[in-house]
Amino acid sequence: MSAYILILDDDADVATAAQMLLRRRYGQVATLCDPASLPALLARGVPDVVLLDLNFTPGRINGAEGLALLDVLRAQANPPAVIAMTAYADVPLAVEALKRGAGDFITKPWDNARLIAAVDQALARREAGRGASAGSPELMGESRAMRELKALIASVAPTEANVMVLGENGVGKELVARAIHAASRRAGGTLLAVDMGALPESTFESELFGHRKGSFTDAKADRAGRFQAARGGSLFLDEIGNMPLAAQAKLLTALERREVTPIGADKPEAIDVRIISATNLDEARLFDPSVFRADLLFRLNTIVIRVPPLRERREDVPLLLAHYLKMYETQYQRPVRNVAAAALDTLVRHDWLGNVRALRHACERAVILGQGAEYGVADFGLPSLVQSSAPAAAAGALHAVADTAVAPALADVPPSASSGDTTLDAIERAAIAATLAQFNGNISHAAKSLGISRAALYRKLGKHGI
Repeated sequence: MSAYILILDDDADVATAAQMLLRRRYGQVATLCDPASLPALLARGVPDVVLLDLNFTPGRINGAEGLALLDVLRAQANPPAVIAMTAYADVPLAVEALKRGAGDFITKPWDNARLIAAVDQALARREAGRGASAGSPELMGESRAMRELKALIASVAPTEANVMVLGENGVGKELVARAIHAASRRAGGTLLAVDMGALPESTFESELFGHRKGSFTDAKADRAGRFQAARGGSLFLDEIGNMPLAAQAKLLTALERREVTPIGADKPEAIDVRIISATNLDEARLFDPSVFRADLLFRLNTIVIRVPPLRERREDVPLLLAHYLKMYETQYQRPVRNVAAAALDTLVRHDWLGNVRALRHACERAVILGQGAEYGVADFGLPSLVQSSAPAAAAGALHAVADTAVAPALADVPPSASSGDTTLDAIERAAIAATLAQFNGNISHAAKSLGISRAALYRKLGKHGI
C-alpha cells in the first residue's frame, strides 16, 4: 500500500519501532522527534496519516504541546488523518484530542495488529472524506432530495434516538453522522468513528469494551474501549453490516444493558453514548437473519436515514462541480476555468456510480490534467461505454497483470466488461467493478477478494471513477 506516514514522537526508540513496523506495509514512513521542524516538513508535503505523541518536553504531562501540533496539522489545506499516541493514564487527554480533530488514539505500548488496523482505518476515512470541510460539502445541494435529507437531520439530531444511515458507497454517510452529532446536545462531546468491518473478531471486545492489565497475552496495561472513550458523545459504527453474527450478539448485549464489561474486569461500566450506525448493504439484506440479527437491527434503526445517490439528484451536480473545481484550483494553484456547456450537460446526465466521491476525484483529475480554456468531458476521465468486440484480446492481456493486486479477480470479469480497451488500467477497472458487483457493493468483502486493503480499494475506486 502506498501512503505517506509521519511518526511525531520525542522518543526516538518509540518512533523507530513504529517506523520499522509500518514501513513494510505503507512504503514512506518518516519520523520526527523535534516538533519545531514540523512546519518545514509540511512545506515539502502533507502526510496521509500522522501518529502524534501528545507530550514532548520532559516533565510535561498536560498534552498542551501535542494539542497545539494537532491544531497545526488540522489547519492544513488537505489535512492528514491524526492518530494520537498516549499512555493509558493519558486517555482523558486522548479524548480531548479526539474532540480537537484527531480520528483515533493508540495507547503505548501498542499492539502491532491494533496499530496497523488504526492506520488502515485512518487512511480509509481520509480517502472517504477527502475534500470535506466543516460545511460538509458532500451534503451540498438544493434538490428536493437534499432538502428533505437536511430537514430530517435537523429534526432527528436534537433527540437521543439511535440513527442508522443507509446509502451506497460515496454518498457521504459519515458526513451525515457528523452533521447529526454537530446539531445534537452531545456536540460538545466526542464523535468517535469505528470501522466495524475492519475490527478483527478476536479483538472485538477489547476494542469496543476495553480490557484490564494481564487479562490476556500482551495486555500489558489497562485500556479503555471505544464506548468509554466516546462517553458523553456519539459513537459512529460504520460498515455495521459487515459484523459477524457472534460480534453482533456482543454488541446487542451492551446496548440492551447500557453497560460494558472490560475483559478481565470484575464489574460492568455504564455507558453514555449515542449510537449512529451506517451500512451500504441493501436494506432488504439487513432483514435477512443469516446476515444481520433482527433484535440488533431494531436497537439501531430507531430512525433510518436514507442518503440518496447522486443520480437521483442530478440538479445538484453543477453546484458540486463548481465547489470541487474551485477547491482543487486553489489547492493546486491552477487557473480558474468554466466547464464547457456540452461537457456540463454530459456530466449532469452521467450516472456517477461512485456518487459524490467519484465526482470529487473526477474534478481533481480535470484540474490537474485539463489544458484547454474550458473543462471538457475528456478532462474528467469518465469511463466510456465498452463494446464487447474483442473478448479474446482482453483474455490475452490477463498475463500482463498477473502480478497486480487485482489479478485474482480478473478471471471473473465478464467479456462485455473487459473487452475493447485492453490497457492495464481498463482491465483493473473492469476487475474491480466485477468484484464489487459480485459482493453487492460491499467494500470489505471486495477488498478481501481482490487481495488489497480497504484503503487501497477506496483509492482505486477514486482513480477509476467507480
